[in-house]
Amino acid sequence: MPRPARTDRASPYGRKTSRPKVDHRTRAPAREYELEALAGLEHVAATELDSVPLARDIRGPRFWYPGDPERLTRMKSVTAVYRVRGWDVPRPRGLLGHQQLGELTTFLREVVEVGGHTSFRIGAAGRESSVMQRIAEELQTALQLPHEPETGELLIRILPQQQGEGWDVLARITRRPLSARAWRECNMAGGLNATIAYAAHKLAGQRDNDRIFNPMSGSGTLLIERALMGPYDAMVGVDINPDAVRCAQTNIRAAKREIEVAQIDALHTGLPARSFDLVMADLPWGDAIGTHGGNEALYPAFLKEMHRLTSQRGRLCVITHEIRLFERVLAEQQKWNAHELFQVASGGHHPKAYLLSKT
Repeated sequence: MPRPARTDRASPYGRKTSRPKVDHRTRAPAREYELEALAGLEHVAATELDSVPLARDIRGPRFWYPGDPERLTRMKSVTAVYRVRGWDVPRPRGLLGHQQLGELTTFLREVVEVGGHTSFRIGAAGRESSVMQRIAEELQTALQLPHEPETGELLIRILPQQQGEGWDVLARITRRPLSARAWRECNMAGGLNATIAYAAHKLAGQRDNDRIFNPMSGSGTLLIERALMGPYDAMVGVDINPDAVRCAQTNIRAAKREIEVAQIDALHTGLPARSFDLVMADLPWGDAIGTHGGNEALYPAFLKEMHRLTSQRGRLCVITHEIRLFERVLAEQQKWNAHELFQVASGGHHPKAYLLSKT
């Protein structure tokens, strides 16, 4: 008599049990990595890291990962990903030992195989010291890569271990920072860092049925980052500067997306009321773009017009470095409720992002 099929006791439907699927990558040797995020966006990077399959033993920006490192290069909220290895040496001079130098060379060769770097540089306190110069000379010979102290693609950081008495070597797995997006073929003064744009969209809420408006769209960073994140109902950008419109169109083509961008004054679009569910704005900061005096008039007029253009439950996300001005303007009006999303350190500035909803 044949044996009855085994059933899943936890299931009320008596389904057959099956072996749990095991990802073969979990058997691969895990390697240690570290993320680098802009100060103020660490929480966004941590959330994105949580979504990376197989990432484990997460300790702040450090984690272990056995999968293909190419997956890590697709992270959007970080500026860099480093491969990490530690050596139990009391000072960096210990890395020049025969065994340690051989291990260091092998470690860096593996990183070069991933990133295809064509030069290297060392980022460390005292990089001008004779020890660091000697390490650079030895690596130049062993790796057969030129040492370019200012522009080298393989960024090597040598740091004392936070826990322990040895030293860690961190090697960036990509030739350029991850914030330098591949789609960016055109740059403009005052252009928004792409990781800030990604974080703002994530925290403002990503909805498939959003109609999105990007006033003062500049080189198109906010538009493109959202287009690459997933579906939306509609998206439009405007800028009064024809050079900015052309620049955005160049980047949009490079990103292989279709986004409407027009040369129009954001405060006089002629669009019907309640046309959009989400407005994303990187307002002039009064340095590279705009002036403080001009912003005194612009900011109140902007809030008034965006209130007209957003739907009843619409959102307005504003990024600005004119923090005192913007918060004063907010306090003087009664049509918007606002809360801070983040404050980030970027390029010597500390802009804030706010999310506004209608009262």
